[in-house]
Amino acid sequence: MAGRAGHAALPCYSSGKVRTPAALILVTSLIIAQGGCRSLPEFGLPEQSPTFENFKPHTSRMVDMSEPGAALNVVRDVLDGSGPWRWTLQRPAVRVKVGLRKDLNYLIDFTLPEVTFQQTGPVTIAFSIDDHVLDRVRYDTPGYKHFEKAIPPEWLETGKEVIAGAEIDKVWVSKDDGARLGFILTRIGLTDR
Repeated sequence: MAGRAGHAALPCYSSGKVRTPAALILVTSLIIAQGGCRSLPEFGLPEQSPTFENFKPHTSRMVDMSEPGAALNVVRDVLDGSGPWRWTLQRPAVRVKVGLRKDLNYLIDFTLPEVTFQQTGPVTIAFSIDDHVLDRVRYDTPGYKHFEKAIPPEWLETGKEVIAGAEIDKVWVSKDDGARLGFILTRIGLTDR
């Protein structure tokens, strides 16, 4: 049987009764190869997808307190717990990996609870990467807060870990047992610009 250009001609066999495992394998192979006896439809190249030259995927190096492994990244002052948030002490910090990019932002989502804010009043929080203070912000009201700021690239080294931290100037102190609390942390880490 003659094949098309570029295709070897394969014989088309019809099989009889098969009595041994070796013969079964041979016949099965021939049946599969018999597919080569048929002409296949011709297809042109599919239309190519657009390029993603200006596309920047949003990757995150965040420690989200709702994730089961969050405690593995805690360096200090984040209390154990479950659920979407954790209480902090005065200087919470987590370890995060920089990855391949150095154009990153520091990001933190947290809450200054009204019940603690009544005692502390306005607070100032310093946000840091390793030993570098990125910014200090004064908060005059309780509630949910979001802080995000670009990190100078010279503070980061690709593939290395950094310590993302915060430090609150005044903590709430319990009158009952002397427990000291900072704020409620939801997530902290690095994100792409």
